[in-house]
Amino acid sequence: MKFKKYLFILFTVLMCAGVSAQDIHFSQFYMSPLNLNPALTGVMNCNTRFVANYRNQWAQALGSNAYNTYSASYDQKVPVGRSDYFGIGGSFYGDVAGSSRFGTQHGGLSLSYSKKMGGYRKKSHYLVIGAEAALANRGIRQDNLQWGSQHDGNGGFCPTCPTNESLERYNFLFGDISAGLLWFSVIDKNTNYYVGGAFHHLNQPNQSFYQGSFEPLASRFTFHAGGQFLIRNRISLVPNVVAMFQGPHREFNLGTSLRFAMGKSRNGGQSWQAGAWTRVGRQESGGIHVDAIVLATRIDYEEYGIGFSYDINVSSLTAATYGNGAFEFSLVYTICGPENRGVYCPKF
Repeated sequence: MKFKKYLFILFTVLMCAGVSAQDIHFSQFYMSPLNLNPALTGVMNCNTRFVANYRNQWAQALGSNAYNTYSASYDQKVPVGRSDYFGIGGSFYGDVAGSSRFGTQHGGLSLSYSKKMGGYRKKSHYLVIGAEAALANRGIRQDNLQWGSQHDGNGGFCPTCPTNESLERYNFLFGDISAGLLWFSVIDKNTNYYVGGAFHHLNQPNQSFYQGSFEPLASRFTFHAGGQFLIRNRISLVPNVVAMFQGPHREFNLGTSLRFAMGKSRNGGQSWQAGAWTRVGRQESGGIHVDAIVLATRIDYEEYGIGFSYDINVSSLTAATYGNGAFEFSLVYTICGPENRGVYCPKF
Protein backbone atom coordinates (compact mmCIF):
# COMPACT_ATOMS: atom_id res chain seq x y z
CA MET A 1 0.00 0.00 0.00
CA LYS A 2 2.86 2.37 0.84
CA PHE A 3 4.50 1.62 -2.49
CA LYS A 4 1.23 2.44 -4.30
CA LYS A 5 1.13 5.74 -2.46
CA TYR A 6 4.66 6.56 -3.62
CA LEU A 7 3.68 5.66 -7.16
CA PHE A 8 0.70 8.02 -6.94
CA ILE A 9 2.95 10.86 -5.71
CA LEU A 10 5.46 10.20 -8.49
CA PHE A 11 2.65 10.09 -11.06
CA THR A 12 1.26 13.46 -9.97
CA VAL A 13 4.72 15.07 -9.90
CA LEU A 14 5.48 13.88 -13.42
CA MET A 15 2.12 15.17 -14.62
CA CYS A 16 2.95 18.57 -13.15
CA ALA A 17 6.35 18.60 -14.83
CA GLY A 18 4.83 17.79 -18.23
CA VAL A 19 4.37 20.57 -20.76
CA SER A 20 0.90 19.47 -21.86
CA ALA A 21 -1.29 20.28 -18.87
CA GLN A 22 -5.04 20.05 -18.59
CA ASP A 23 -7.10 23.04 -17.55
CA ILE A 24 -8.63 23.56 -14.13
CA HIS A 25 -12.11 22.23 -13.47
CA PHE A 26 -14.69 22.63 -10.73
CA SER A 27 -17.21 20.01 -9.68
CA GLN A 28 -19.63 22.89 -9.07
CA PHE A 29 -19.11 24.15 -12.62
CA TYR A 30 -22.60 25.65 -12.57
CA MET A 31 -21.43 28.02 -9.78
CA SER A 32 -18.37 29.23 -11.71
CA PRO A 33 -20.01 30.78 -14.80
CA LEU A 34 -17.17 32.89 -16.22
CA ASN A 35 -14.75 29.96 -16.08
CA LEU A 36 -17.29 27.78 -17.84
CA ASN A 37 -18.23 30.04 -20.75
CA PRO A 38 -17.57 33.75 -21.45
CA ALA A 39 -21.10 33.95 -22.92
CA LEU A 40 -22.42 33.57 -19.34
CA THR A 41 -21.05 37.03 -18.51
CA GLY A 42 -23.96 39.14 -17.26
CA VAL A 43 -26.52 36.33 -17.56
CA MET A 44 -28.31 36.66 -14.22
CA ASN A 45 -31.52 37.89 -12.65
CA CYS A 46 -29.77 40.68 -10.77
CA ASN A 47 -27.54 43.48 -12.04
CA THR A 48 -24.19 42.60 -10.44
CA ARG A 49 -22.61 39.31 -9.37
CA PHE A 50 -19.53 38.33 -7.37
CA VAL A 51 -18.39 34.67 -7.36
CA ALA A 52 -15.67 32.89 -5.38
CA ASN A 53 -14.62 29.23 -5.68
CA TYR A 54 -12.09 27.06 -3.87
CA ARG A 55 -11.12 23.44 -4.56
CA ASN A 56 -8.74 21.14 -2.63
CA GLN A 57 -7.90 17.79 -4.25
CA TRP A 58 -5.83 14.68 -3.38
CA ALA A 59 -5.09 15.82 0.21
CA GLN A 60 -5.33 12.21 1.45
CA ALA A 61 -2.41 11.13 -0.75
CA LEU A 62 -0.36 14.31 -1.08
CA GLY A 63 -0.88 16.07 2.27
CA SER A 64 0.50 19.61 2.10
CA ASN A 65 1.23 19.10 -1.63
CA ALA A 66 -2.44 18.68 -2.48
CA TYR A 67 -3.86 20.40 -5.55
CA ASN A 68 -5.45 23.76 -4.74
CA THR A 69 -7.55 25.84 -7.14
CA TYR A 70 -9.14 29.19 -6.35
CA SER A 71 -11.14 31.60 -8.47
CA ALA A 72 -12.92 34.94 -8.18
CA SER A 73 -15.03 36.83 -10.69
CA TYR A 74 -17.16 39.93 -11.08
CA ASP A 75 -19.72 40.64 -13.77
CA GLN A 76 -22.69 42.87 -14.43
CA LYS A 77 -25.33 43.38 -17.08
CA VAL A 78 -26.15 46.66 -18.81
CA PRO A 79 -29.57 47.13 -20.49
CA VAL A 80 -29.51 47.94 -24.21
CA GLY A 81 -32.64 49.12 -26.00
CA ARG A 82 -35.94 47.58 -24.93
CA SER A 83 -34.93 44.00 -24.15
CA ASP A 84 -31.22 43.29 -24.85
CA TYR A 85 -28.18 43.36 -22.57
CA PHE A 86 -24.43 43.83 -22.56
CA GLY A 87 -22.45 41.76 -20.07
CA ILE A 88 -19.13 43.01 -18.68
CA GLY A 89 -16.93 40.95 -16.39
CA GLY A 90 -13.51 40.11 -15.06
CA SER A 91 -12.18 36.88 -13.59
CA PHE A 92 -9.05 35.49 -11.95
CA TYR A 93 -8.03 31.99 -11.03
CA GLY A 94 -4.95 30.37 -9.55
CA ASP A 95 -3.95 26.73 -9.47
CA VAL A 96 -1.08 25.05 -7.60
CA ALA A 97 -0.35 21.34 -8.08
CA GLY A 98 1.93 18.85 -6.36
CA SER A 99 5.33 19.14 -4.70
CA SER A 100 6.75 20.88 -7.79
CA ARG A 101 4.25 23.72 -7.11
CA PHE A 102 3.32 23.70 -10.76
CA GLY A 103 1.11 26.77 -10.85
CA THR A 104 -0.98 28.97 -13.09
CA GLN A 105 -2.37 32.45 -12.46
CA HIS A 106 -4.92 33.57 -15.03
CA GLY A 107 -6.73 36.90 -15.26
CA GLY A 108 -9.17 37.89 -17.98
CA LEU A 109 -11.78 40.39 -19.13
CA SER A 110 -14.97 39.16 -20.77
CA LEU A 111 -17.79 40.75 -22.77
CA SER A 112 -21.13 39.39 -23.92
CA TYR A 113 -24.21 40.52 -25.79
CA SER A 114 -27.66 39.01 -25.08
CA LYS A 115 -30.13 39.33 -27.94
CA LYS A 116 -33.81 38.60 -27.38
CA MET A 117 -34.98 36.21 -30.09
CA GLY A 118 -38.65 35.90 -29.18
CA GLY A 119 -41.28 35.81 -26.47
CA TYR A 120 -42.68 38.56 -24.31
CA ARG A 121 -42.05 40.19 -20.94
CA LYS A 122 -41.94 37.11 -18.70
CA LYS A 123 -41.49 34.35 -21.28
CA SER A 124 -38.59 34.85 -23.64
CA HIS A 125 -35.70 33.30 -25.57
CA TYR A 126 -32.19 34.76 -25.76
CA LEU A 127 -29.09 34.13 -27.84
CA VAL A 128 -25.84 35.24 -26.19
CA ILE A 129 -22.37 35.63 -27.70
CA GLY A 130 -19.33 36.23 -25.51
CA ALA A 131 -15.54 36.47 -25.64
CA GLU A 132 -12.65 36.70 -23.19
CA ALA A 133 -9.09 38.03 -23.49
CA ALA A 134 -6.71 37.00 -20.72
CA LEU A 135 -3.08 37.10 -19.56
CA ALA A 136 -1.67 34.14 -17.66
CA ASN A 137 1.53 33.14 -15.88
CA ARG A 138 2.72 29.55 -15.57
CA GLY A 139 5.61 28.40 -13.42
CA ILE A 140 7.28 25.51 -11.62
CA ARG A 141 9.85 24.95 -8.84
CA GLN A 142 12.71 22.87 -10.19
CA ASP A 143 14.26 22.14 -6.77
CA ASN A 144 11.30 19.90 -5.87
CA LEU A 145 11.19 17.89 -9.10
CA GLN A 146 11.92 14.17 -9.07
CA TRP A 147 13.35 12.53 -12.18
CA GLY A 148 13.23 8.91 -13.34
CA SER A 149 17.00 8.48 -12.94
CA GLN A 150 16.65 9.18 -9.19
CA HIS A 151 14.26 6.23 -8.64
CA ASP A 152 15.32 2.59 -8.48
CA GLY A 153 11.95 1.20 -9.61
CA ASN A 154 11.21 -0.41 -6.23
CA GLY A 155 9.97 2.62 -4.35
CA GLY A 156 13.45 3.87 -3.44
CA PHE A 157 14.43 7.49 -4.13
CA CYS A 158 17.86 9.15 -4.09
CA PRO A 159 17.45 12.96 -3.98
CA THR A 160 21.22 13.56 -4.19
CA CYS A 161 21.77 11.35 -7.22
CA PRO A 162 22.84 13.36 -10.28
CA THR A 163 20.48 13.93 -13.18
CA ASN A 164 20.99 15.50 -16.57
CA GLU A 165 17.49 16.95 -16.62
CA SER A 166 16.91 20.69 -16.17
CA LEU A 167 14.51 23.39 -17.28
CA GLU A 168 15.54 26.54 -19.12
CA ARG A 169 12.74 28.79 -17.87
CA TYR A 170 10.71 28.40 -14.71
CA ASN A 171 8.04 31.06 -15.36
CA PHE A 172 6.51 32.48 -18.49
CA LEU A 173 3.61 34.70 -19.54
CA PHE A 174 1.15 33.98 -22.31
CA GLY A 175 -1.99 35.50 -23.78
CA ASP A 176 -5.20 33.51 -23.95
CA ILE A 177 -8.37 34.03 -26.03
CA SER A 178 -11.75 32.32 -25.61
CA ALA A 179 -15.22 32.66 -27.12
CA GLY A 180 -18.63 31.17 -26.48
CA LEU A 181 -22.33 30.96 -27.37
CA LEU A 182 -25.37 30.44 -25.16
CA TRP A 183 -29.09 29.94 -25.71
CA PHE A 184 -31.52 30.19 -22.83
CA SER A 185 -35.29 30.06 -22.68
CA VAL A 186 -37.47 31.31 -19.86
CA ILE A 187 -40.85 29.56 -19.64
CA ASP A 188 -41.95 31.09 -16.33
CA LYS A 189 -40.44 32.16 -13.02
CA ASN A 190 -39.77 28.54 -11.98
CA THR A 191 -38.97 26.93 -15.33
CA ASN A 192 -36.05 27.65 -17.66
CA TYR A 193 -33.33 25.86 -19.57
CA TYR A 194 -30.07 26.71 -21.30
CA VAL A 195 -27.50 25.16 -23.61
CA GLY A 196 -24.09 26.55 -24.50
CA GLY A 197 -20.67 25.92 -25.93
CA ALA A 198 -17.27 27.58 -25.60
CA PHE A 199 -13.85 27.40 -27.27
CA HIS A 200 -10.97 28.09 -24.90
CA HIS A 201 -7.33 28.73 -25.94
CA LEU A 202 -8.20 29.69 -29.50
CA ASN A 203 -4.65 30.98 -29.98
CA GLN A 204 -3.05 27.77 -28.56
CA PRO A 205 -0.28 29.57 -26.60
CA ASN A 206 3.16 28.01 -26.13
CA GLN A 207 3.57 26.04 -22.87
CA SER A 208 7.14 24.78 -23.17
CA PHE A 209 9.61 25.27 -20.31
CA TYR A 210 12.47 25.04 -22.82
CA GLN A 211 13.76 27.96 -24.91
CA GLY A 212 13.21 27.56 -28.64
CA SER A 213 10.68 24.76 -28.17
CA PHE A 214 6.99 25.06 -28.99
CA GLU A 215 4.38 23.02 -27.10
CA PRO A 216 0.92 24.46 -27.80
CA LEU A 217 -1.81 24.46 -25.17
CA ALA A 218 -4.52 22.44 -26.89
CA SER A 219 -7.80 24.23 -27.52
CA ARG A 220 -10.62 23.08 -25.30
CA PHE A 221 -14.24 22.77 -26.37
CA THR A 222 -16.87 22.88 -23.62
CA PHE A 223 -20.50 21.88 -24.06
CA HIS A 224 -22.88 22.51 -21.17
CA ALA A 225 -26.60 22.49 -20.50
CA GLY A 226 -29.00 22.70 -17.60
CA GLY A 227 -32.14 24.26 -16.28
CA GLN A 228 -34.83 24.28 -13.64
CA PHE A 229 -38.13 22.43 -13.93
CA LEU A 230 -40.94 22.61 -11.40
CA ILE A 231 -42.15 19.08 -10.58
CA ARG A 232 -44.57 19.95 -7.79
CA ASN A 233 -45.37 22.90 -5.53
CA ARG A 234 -42.09 24.41 -4.20
CA ILE A 235 -39.95 21.49 -5.49
CA SER A 236 -37.88 21.75 -8.67
CA LEU A 237 -35.50 19.49 -10.56
CA VAL A 238 -32.21 21.25 -11.40
CA PRO A 239 -30.13 19.12 -13.84
CA ASN A 240 -26.69 20.15 -15.15
CA VAL A 241 -24.24 18.54 -17.55
CA VAL A 242 -20.84 19.56 -18.90
CA ALA A 243 -18.58 17.83 -21.45
CA MET A 244 -15.02 19.01 -22.09
CA PHE A 245 -12.72 17.96 -24.93
CA GLN A 246 -9.05 18.98 -24.88
CA GLY A 247 -6.47 17.16 -27.00
CA PRO A 248 -6.72 13.47 -26.06
CA HIS A 249 -8.53 14.29 -22.81
CA ARG A 250 -12.28 13.87 -22.30
CA GLU A 251 -14.36 14.72 -19.26
CA PHE A 252 -18.11 14.38 -18.70
CA ASN A 253 -19.88 15.55 -15.55
CA LEU A 254 -23.62 15.03 -15.33
CA GLY A 255 -26.20 14.91 -12.57
CA THR A 256 -29.03 16.75 -10.92
CA SER A 257 -30.24 18.21 -7.67
CA LEU A 258 -33.60 18.84 -6.08
CA ARG A 259 -34.41 22.42 -5.13
CA PHE A 260 -36.75 23.05 -2.22
CA ALA A 261 -38.19 26.56 -1.99
CA MET A 262 -38.35 27.62 1.67
CA GLY A 263 -39.79 31.10 1.64
CA LYS A 264 -39.84 34.50 0.06
CA SER A 265 -37.44 37.38 0.58
CA ARG A 266 -36.91 40.79 -0.92
CA ASN A 267 -34.47 39.40 -3.53
CA GLY A 268 -36.27 36.38 -4.94
CA GLY A 269 -36.70 33.77 -2.24
CA GLN A 270 -34.86 31.24 -0.12
CA SER A 271 -34.09 27.68 -1.14
CA TRP A 272 -32.03 24.60 -0.42
CA GLN A 273 -30.63 22.14 -2.97
CA ALA A 274 -29.06 18.69 -2.71
CA GLY A 275 -27.90 16.41 -5.49
CA ALA A 276 -25.30 14.08 -7.00
CA TRP A 277 -23.16 14.05 -10.15
CA THR A 278 -20.99 11.47 -11.89
CA ARG A 279 -17.67 12.43 -13.48
CA VAL A 280 -16.47 10.21 -16.32
CA GLY A 281 -13.14 10.46 -18.13
CA ARG A 282 -11.29 8.88 -21.02
CA GLN A 283 -8.52 6.37 -20.32
CA GLU A 284 -5.17 6.77 -22.06
CA SER A 285 -5.47 3.19 -23.36
CA GLY A 286 -8.94 3.88 -24.72
CA GLY A 287 -12.40 3.48 -23.30
CA ILE A 288 -13.89 5.41 -20.42
CA HIS A 289 -13.79 5.14 -16.64
CA VAL A 290 -15.79 6.61 -13.77
CA ASP A 291 -13.52 8.96 -11.86
CA ALA A 292 -15.73 10.24 -9.05
CA ILE A 293 -19.19 10.54 -7.56
CA VAL A 294 -19.86 14.14 -6.53
CA LEU A 295 -22.24 14.96 -3.68
CA ALA A 296 -23.30 18.61 -3.54
CA THR A 297 -25.57 20.94 -1.64
CA ARG A 298 -26.47 24.60 -1.99
CA ILE A 299 -28.29 27.19 0.09
CA ASP A 300 -29.68 30.42 -1.37
CA TYR A 301 -30.68 33.17 1.05
CA GLU A 302 -31.52 36.60 -0.31
CA GLU A 303 -28.37 37.93 -2.04
CA TYR A 304 -26.19 34.92 -1.14
CA GLY A 305 -25.71 31.48 -2.66
CA ILE A 306 -23.39 29.06 -0.84
CA GLY A 307 -22.41 25.69 -2.28
CA PHE A 308 -20.45 22.72 -0.89
CA SER A 309 -19.43 19.55 -2.70
CA TYR A 310 -17.31 16.48 -2.06
CA ASP A 311 -15.78 14.17 -4.67
CA ILE A 312 -15.74 10.49 -3.73
CA ASN A 313 -12.89 8.97 -5.74
CA VAL A 314 -13.96 5.64 -7.29
CA SER A 315 -11.13 5.18 -9.84
CA SER A 316 -8.09 2.89 -9.52
CA LEU A 317 -6.39 5.62 -7.44
CA THR A 318 -8.51 4.62 -4.43
CA ALA A 319 -5.53 2.50 -3.28
CA ALA A 320 -3.80 5.78 -2.39
CA THR A 321 -6.75 8.10 -1.76
CA TYR A 322 -9.07 5.71 0.17
CA GLY A 323 -11.91 7.32 -1.78
CA ASN A 324 -11.08 10.88 -0.68
CA GLY A 325 -11.11 13.02 -3.81
CA ALA A 326 -11.78 16.73 -3.45
CA PHE A 327 -13.61 19.26 -1.33
CA GLU A 328 -15.08 22.36 -2.94
CA PHE A 329 -16.68 25.58 -1.70
CA SER A 330 -18.52 28.20 -3.79
CA LEU A 331 -20.00 31.58 -2.91
CA VAL A 332 -22.23 33.79 -5.09
CA TYR A 333 -23.24 37.29 -4.03
CA THR A 334 -25.62 39.35 -6.17
CA ILE A 335 -26.76 42.97 -6.12
CA CYS A 336 -30.14 43.37 -7.74
CA GLY A 337 -31.28 46.99 -7.67
CA PRO A 338 -34.20 48.13 -9.83
CA GLU A 339 -35.15 45.85 -12.72
CA ASN A 340 -38.31 46.56 -14.68
CA ARG A 341 -38.05 44.07 -17.53
CA GLY A 342 -39.18 40.97 -15.64
CA VAL A 343 -36.85 38.48 -17.39
CA TYR A 344 -35.96 35.47 -15.23
CA CYS A 345 -32.57 34.13 -16.26
CA PRO A 346 -31.23 30.68 -15.26
CA LYS A 347 -29.70 30.78 -11.76
CA PHE A 348 -25.95 30.21 -11.44
